[in-house]
Amino acid sequence: MARMQVGQLNRNCNFRMKKGGGRTSRIRRRKLFRCSVSRGGTGRGLMSKTSLREGQMIISLPESCLITTDTVIRSYLGTYIAKWQPPPSPLLALCTFLVSEKHAGDQSLWKPYLEILPQAYTCPVCLEPEVVNLFPKPLKAKAEEQRARVQEFFSSSRDFFSSLQPLFSEAVESIFSYRALLWAWCTVNTRAVYVKHRQRQCFSTEPNTYALAPYLDLLNHSPEVQVKGAFNEETRCYEIRTASNCRKHEEVFICYGPHDNQRLLLEYGFVSIHNPHACVYVSEDILVKYLPTTDKQMNKKISILKDHDFIENLTFGWDGPSWRLLTALKLLCLEAEEFTCWKKVLLGEVISDTNEKTSLVIAQKICQYFIEETNAMLRKISHMKDEEVTLLNQLTLVETLWTEELKILQASAEILNSLQTPFR
Repeated sequence: MARMQVGQLNRNCNFRMKKGGGRTSRIRRRKLFRCSVSRGGTGRGLMSKTSLREGQMIISLPESCLITTDTVIRSYLGTYIAKWQPPPSPLLALCTFLVSEKHAGDQSLWKPYLEILPQAYTCPVCLEPEVVNLFPKPLKAKAEEQRARVQEFFSSSRDFFSSLQPLFSEAVESIFSYRALLWAWCTVNTRAVYVKHRQRQCFSTEPNTYALAPYLDLLNHSPEVQVKGAFNEETRCYEIRTASNCRKHEEVFICYGPHDNQRLLLEYGFVSIHNPHACVYVSEDILVKYLPTTDKQMNKKISILKDHDFIENLTFGWDGPSWRLLTALKLLCLEAEEFTCWKKVLLGEVISDTNEKTSLVIAQKICQYFIEETNAMLRKISHMKDEEVTLLNQLTLVETLWTEELKILQASAEILNSLQTPFR
């Protein structure tokens, strides 16, 4: 059934994946990896057979081709899910189905799709701890939360897996291992599209919006393209239309959203080079690093920033320090006699030339601090790549992230320098 359904894909795109064996192939795969860290791919993609016009359909995938909770309920797992208490989550149902179908091998109707899925992922939850330790602090904290969440997901699901033992001749512990569930979790997390389903009593109240779309997920990410993707209730197909032109025999890309590189790495396991949404985050401790410790109003200023949601999402980008970052610094740099004007600062008003100049100087110092820290981290990663050969791919991924952040910081430093010219 699955083999026939897959043939219903729109014919404007061809599937492209390179395979091979031997030394030449290994070298090619390493090159493909280096390419994939920047383009959101894995050496596979979809190539246009014809020129595509704006608004033209790229892919139309029938509902019968989607793997959803409806697919799971109709399968041999349906009876076990329906009687399990408390009701399992839609995510657990999909992950269980993926692991079970992969275990079935040639007997699975979904084998054609399962075979083209990655065997391993590069999301932080799959990376070695010593590699995660090399992340920027904000990303490292989120990666550790992600790992803890997946581990809890596995631990809390063991009893449910045990209830499935009658379906298998082997021990379920060997089938539904942490490694197997991690693979399934990453598959859903990185590849599922949004399709809203009716709420079923046999599932928990968590959002039931996942749908795996075979072959559609071969489309690689590019932050520069625009597409429209949604489930069409009339045609009962998941459809993707291009919002820009594409020439014949070019790879067709989609955009996963306006995500920065830390978000892309956390959720999808790749980094996008020249990503216009990429940025460097400034944490609270770095925000006040170069401010005078004698400021008696500092705690009150920090409290104001927190109360007005100006303490997070402060960034450096390709176009320099964000408005939020400069605004936060302007408030923190207020002199004692200017402090009553803090509301005007949050509204974007200029308080004084001194305040403007001081905030830019502090921003420049913070930017320079990040540049030095980033260069030091890149030297450390370069050394580890020589010492830890088995971690080469993972280290290259993190190296790409830091390299992109360095470029952003250097661009911001130049912009900050020009912004200070009027005050010199």
